[in-house]
This record gives sequence, structure tokens and C-alpha cells, in this order.
Amino acid sequence: MPVTNNWAYFDHSAVAPLSQPAAETLRQFTDMASTSGDVHWLEWSAKVETLRGLTAELVQCDKDEVALVPNTTAGINIVANGYPWQNGDNVVLPEGEFPSNRFPWLNLADRGVEVKTIARRDGRVEVDDLIAAIDDNTKMIAVSWVGYASGFRIDLDALVTEAHARGVLVFLDAIQGMGIYPLDLSTCDVDFLSADGHKWMLGPEGAGVAVIRRRHLETLRCENVGWASVRNAHLFSGATFDLRDDAGRFETGSANMSGLMAFASSLELFVEVGRIHGPAAIGDRVLERAARLRQLITEKGAKPLFQNDPPEIHGSGIVTFEVPGESPADFRTRAIENGVVVSCRGGGVRASVHVYNDDVDLKRLADLISS
Repeated sequence: MPVTNNWAYFDHSAVAPLSQPAAETLRQFTDMASTSGDVHWLEWSAKVETLRGLTAELVQCDKDEVALVPNTTAGINIVANGYPWQNGDNVVLPEGEFPSNRFPWLNLADRGVEVKTIARRDGRVEVDDLIAAIDDNTKMIAVSWVGYASGFRIDLDALVTEAHARGVLVFLDAIQGMGIYPLDLSTCDVDFLSADGHKWMLGPEGAGVAVIRRRHLETLRCENVGWASVRNAHLFSGATFDLRDDAGRFETGSANMSGLMAFASSLELFVEVGRIHGPAAIGDRVLERAARLRQLITEKGAKPLFQNDPPEIHGSGIVTFEVPGESPADFRTRAIENGVVVSCRGGGVRASVHVYNDDVDLKRLADLISS
């Protein structure tokens, strides 16, 4: 991580620094594109396609269920706009969701779809509360895997089991958890998910993935179509409107080649660690780092704002806290002046700790509290 040469970086929940493989891929693309135009296009396209397989391996789905999208929001809109809603249907979601997982559902009001917003409990999203909100008209629960401000990680296994038992689908905004915590879609049968690569997966902005389970492929209408949505997409002069039989039908046109290639290069790191050390290795390390930071800042007098216990189920790399006598904005400014990067979220300072943050990084942040 080249960022470590200059910063103690704790803002992965916002925009992460690029991993070295991602940065190198972008540099190589720029060199080739500027000196050779599209001569290497087939090479680029093949690299982009590896992202589909890497995603499938990461979350244990079929690669034909993976769509390459510009961002998390685009994946959410594929589902929100494509589902065959009926007047009177409703969607259940927790309060305090990031706007990307609120606005697409609220935008369905003119189709007669109600959004039922369920209160959190001190930042916690309780599965029982979401399930209790289900009625005969509930078609879907839409939820973030990890809360962007609280850092609370929902019990996905319990949510999916209980929702499916009642005939309700589950959409997962996975951007704050994907790549870090294990997700096996062969056993935790989430119906749809979407995530961008520019946070915990250390890729560039504007490159993401969505998963549409095969059983739902024909359920969703393609609201936007283009040359890339059909079979034999490159036979331009003889193209017929015959949608692809995989999730690629939701990819409408020219892709963000450089971004998706760089995302693939970064994701290779995560998949390789999973192959060698097991799918929980990165998440376990992140939880240990976050627990250590929580200990250090508490010793310095800071007050963590959310207790996401037990951490092995509900914890994450997000630690949000108050600094006595200092506003979150002022602390963030002072932190940057001292080479430490944090955010202001959830009424406090948000530090999002990654696997590579060492004890020196953690101490640099903690020491600012008593400065």
C-alpha cells in the first residue's frame, strides 16, 4: 500500500487509497491508450472479464450472475427499477441507510410502492425488527451489510433465513463489507447485492459489481439496454435484440475499462489471501485491528459511540468516537495536518481500519486525542 509512505490512513469507508497493483494497472493502461489507441483493446477486455470470475470466487456464486456496474447505486437501481412491482407493494429498510440505499426505493412511490423504514437501536439493525415489519405486501428487504456510520454488521444468515421463510427477497448493499468478511452465497442465499470497489477492496471509483441470482434473471426487466446487453454483442451490423442469458444483460455499453481492470488487479489480492489463508483471514485481522484501536483511543479519553457486540458477528473495521472538547470536524482537520486521515460520520470521528494498518498507524491516531 503506497499510501503508507505518507499517511496513517483510516478512511476506507469513504474512498480508499489504491493498492499498488491497481495503481500499476492504471498507469499501464494510460501508457498503452496514449501510445497505441485501441490496439490492446482485446487484452483490456480479457482483463475486465477476470473481474467477473474473481467476484464469483469471492462470494461463491456463478460468474454468470455477476454484472459489472459503475457503482453500488447503479446495481441498486437495476433491482429497484427492474422488479415487477404492483401497486401497494412495500420494501423494508432500516433508518439511517446511506442515500444510495434509500433514494432508489423512495423513487418507486409513483408506482405505488411504499418504503417501510425501521428504527435502529443505538445504531444496531436488529433482524427481528426487520422481520416484524413484514406484511402480506412486503416483497423485499433492502439493507446495508455494514452501517457506514455505526459500523454495525448485520447477521446476514439470520436475515436471509427469516426473510425467505416468509417469501421476502433480500437486497444487500455490500460496499462496506465485501472483500473483508466471508460471504458464501451458496449457503447465505442473498437474492441481489451491489458493491463498488473504491472502499475496502482498494480499487478506483466508478468500478463495481452487482450479483443477480440466476433464478431472478428473468424477473428483472432491463430498464436500460444497449449494444452490450445482447448476445453476439460485437456483431454490430447484424445485431438482433436478443438479451444475454446472464447478468451481463444489464451492462449497456462501453465499460470503464481502466477502472474495472484496476479493480480486478486489486481484487486479485483479496482472493489470493482467501485461497491461502481462508475466507475469514482478512476479516479476522480487521476486527483485531479495530479492537486494538478502540482500546487505544479509550485509554486516551475518547468515547466510542457504538457497541457492536458480539464483534465476531456484528463488529467491523469502523470505529466511530467522540473526542472530549473537540468537534469531529476540527479533529479531522488537525489529524490531516498530522498525517492521519479520518472522516466525520454518525455524530463523531469515524476511523475505518484496514488489514494493513499497523500498530504505528493506530498509535499515531490515538496520540492525537491527548494532544
